[in-house]
Amino acid sequence: MTTLLGFDFGTRKIGVAVGQLVTRSASPLITLRHRNEQPDWPQIETLIRDWRPSALVVGLPYNMDDTEVDWSQRVHRFARQLQGRYGLAVHLIDERLTSIEARRQIMERPGHAPPTREAVDALAAALILETWLCEQP
Repeated sequence: MTTLLGFDFGTRKIGVAVGQLVTRSASPLITLRHRNEQPDWPQIETLIRDWRPSALVVGLPYNMDDTEVDWSQRVHRFARQLQGRYGLAVHLIDERLTSIEARRQIMERPGHAPPTREAVDALAAALILETWLCEQP
């Protein structure tokens, strides 16, 4: 099966998920904290080495009026760095409202605890990745 990693990039944390092209499904993996205002590259490298993805998907945040958010250049930079460091295709996809949907899904679980930001970010990464997977022919 073709494995992909999905990323929900934030200014302080990055949610990460893994998914399969064959099943078109994804699962939350982890939320990484930035180190010295930079992505946790050693952890990302470990994930890439362990999962050996064929491509990466990064959520690109948009405002409701279809404009990119003011910090979207950081997301574009992160996507370019991923491609440059690991030589993998990196796909950007609209991630609008994925964190809200992730929080809603966690809240609907029976016996749920209040959702942590880490759980929301990792699930948002899975939703981003699943959206991209479902759009593939």
